[in-house]
Amino acid sequence: MSRCASRISAKTWRGQVVGSLLLVVFGLLSLCGCGVYSASSGRVQEERKRVSVAYLENRTAEPNIEVQLTDAIIQALQDDNTLKVVEEPDADSLITGAVNRYRLKEAFTNAELQINEYQVQIAVTLTFEIKATGERVIDKKRFTGVGNYSLDDPNGTSEATARIEAAREIVRDVVALVVEEW
Repeated sequence: MSRCASRISAKTWRGQVVGSLLLVVFGLLSLCGCGVYSASSGRVQEERKRVSVAYLENRTAEPNIEVQLTDAIIQALQDDNTLKVVEEPDADSLITGAVNRYRLKEAFTNAELQINEYQVQIAVTLTFEIKATGERVIDKKRFTGVGNYSLDDPNGTSEATARIEAAREIVRDVVALVVEEW
């Protein structure tokens, strides 16, 4: 096998492993009830009470990131319990958007100028719209999240754990803003 082909197959394998691990971790997080706390009064305007969250558009080369982030947003809204997540035909309001960036970047180097820590950066834009009026309560708002991992970390951090950390930041901010805006 050529050197180039082995790099491609190793990268493909790594992507499949990371994707599989993330699905398992997001599933476990949803079972743990790791949601966003809300101190809301529970009074929601009728035109916003039932929300549909469309799967985000993926504008990155990172496979399945849009599914993982959408599922995490839905789970967090359900855990918050201020709004009811429903299918689009039954919804009073809609959340739509896109994953615009997934970037893996060198974060830190050691004294020998060797990279020892990387950073995952994710950026999402979302719109929160009232279906009946077309009013955009939140219009193409940008949310970002970052997570770091070390190459020689004895605690076992990895790109997958950094990705989850970045996604948590985004989900926390999305839910806080959506619930605040209702």
